Amino acid sequence: MGELGRPNVILLLTDDQGPGDLGCAGNPVLRTPHLDRLHGESVRLTDYHVGPTCAPTRAGLMTGHWANSTGVWHTIGGRSLLRRGEWTLAQALGEAGYATGIFGKWHLGDTYPYRPGDRGFATSVVHGGGGISQTPDHWGNDYFDDTYQVDGQPQAFSGYCTDVFFDCAMGFVEAHRDQPFFCYLPTNAPHGPFNVEPAYREPYDGLVPDERARFYGMVTCIDANLGRLRARLDALGLAENTILMFMTDNGTAGGCQLDHDGFVTDGYNAGLRGVKGWPYDGGHRTPCWWHWPAGGLTDGRDVDQVTANVDIMPTLLDLCGAAAPAEHAFHGVSLAPLLRRERVDWPDRAVVTDSQRLTEPVKWRQSAVCTESWRLVNGVELYDARADRGQRCDVAAARPDVVAALRGEYERWWELVSGQFAEEVPTVLGPTPEVTLTCHDWRNEQCDCPWNQSHIRAGQRSEGYWEVDVAQAGDYTVELRRWPAEAGHALRAGLDGDDVTWRRDAVSERDWGHYTGGTALAISRARFELGEVAAQTEVGGHDPAAVMRVTLPAGPGHLQAWFEGDDGLRLGAYYVVVRKA
Repeated sequence: MGELGRPNVILLLTDDQGPGDLGCAGNPVLRTPHLDRLHGESVRLTDYHVGPTCAPTRAGLMTGHWANSTGVWHTIGGRSLLRRGEWTLAQALGEAGYATGIFGKWHLGDTYPYRPGDRGFATSVVHGGGGISQTPDHWGNDYFDDTYQVDGQPQAFSGYCTDVFFDCAMGFVEAHRDQPFFCYLPTNAPHGPFNVEPAYREPYDGLVPDERARFYGMVTCIDANLGRLRARLDALGLAENTILMFMTDNGTAGGCQLDHDGFVTDGYNAGLRGVKGWPYDGGHRTPCWWHWPAGGLTDGRDVDQVTANVDIMPTLLDLCGAAAPAEHAFHGVSLAPLLRRERVDWPDRAVVTDSQRLTEPVKWRQSAVCTESWRLVNGVELYDARADRGQRCDVAAARPDVVAALRGEYERWWELVSGQFAEEVPTVLGPTPEVTLTCHDWRNEQCDCPWNQSHIRAGQRSEGYWEVDVAQAGDYTVELRRWPAEAGHALRAGLDGDDVTWRRDAVSERDWGHYTGGTALAISRARFELGEVAAQTEVGGHDPAAVMRVTLPAGPGHLQAWFEGDDGLRLGAYYVVVRKA
């Protein structure tokens, strides 16, 4: 038990696991006994809504603010960086005396000042970008025996990613057993590529398509690790006063197939329409369970009021006795009265979620306004949430009064979140000795960037710029790279086979391109621009990087770096390392 009786907090957030990807949700194939047990021993939010994709959900979860207002409305293109001014759940609990740790997927920025350690996590073990094998991640990571960032430094691990993240989380819990702790455990699994030990996949072989068998195997591995975690909490005497939460970050990415209208044609989705990225409930209505024996949250009870990810931070601060500053206003509300059955007259409310996935948000795009009784989709479709769970009957024409009321709710929400859209979210150069910018965060009009390592191998020809803020004027060395430094390849080099060690038996043949081969590029020149500062250099046949020395003035700007070739080749430098000289 934490000091002064304050509860510990463990927040387990799985990635791309939908509402139907659980045995307790009625899935006829998937086996999740430990999750099913936790479901039976928790208070469950049954009408809980998140963002339809990864980073927006995390932004709302960590701040209590609607994601669009925090600068996070996409998963790539620099739109997954959480604004510097946001006060995070980790900062709040850390300031209240909690030990704070994250183990798994952060997805709110890989450069200063957006890294987990910059945002309140005293301990961090994370992969890069939005998933293992994405561009900011360590080169060649394939979910097995990978290298992760430990408090900002690369460290090699043995074992499967889910096992590693749970092991690290349990080590953190044990190390801090005598003080209150916040352990954030956002697994990479079951996000694609669906790499998993054959032993976890094999129970589903022949029952479902191969990719779904792999996806289900990843969920089964999470379930087994939850069982290990709960056993460790029991052994340490921590289970009684630990708030153990389970939720997922959006709809399923592997549990079913849809037709063009979003209705399930194969697989299981708990009766919901849409999956990850869709504005229907299957895209954003997810599990959210609270288990806390000392707080009386063990009775297998449902809370049916509409709730959202922006409610999590104010609720946890309330339950942990960590008051927010008076000047800090949340978009969400504390759900503690609902969890404790202290209020039965809870007012109906409207929560809004949307999927932008654009450089700049567009009003009404892929949106849903949710109340206890209704769903307004894209501003024009209306569904009875109580009578039509599958959202098959659009009743907008019959209820124009409801449409008008919910459109008004959306308009108020849009006014709240849109005020900062034009503000840049720059990487800061100068305070840290070295910054590695990757094309995952390029800005351009199409949000077109090579966001995973298969794109780097293919030599994707696109370009963009980074928003930066030079905090310290002076001399800097910049390295422009096509391959990351740890890969060890020359700029022009192509690859005929494997250049990393990877688990071929655990990776779908569809995804082998993440780990093998690479297109040669006839690069001969490299160029750099930041405001009025420009530099260029010739590139030799065996050069691993184009290196330049530049003098940068202090202040904000757009940094662009690219390669050229005599045959008309032009593409952005995928990796740029900036060092203060």
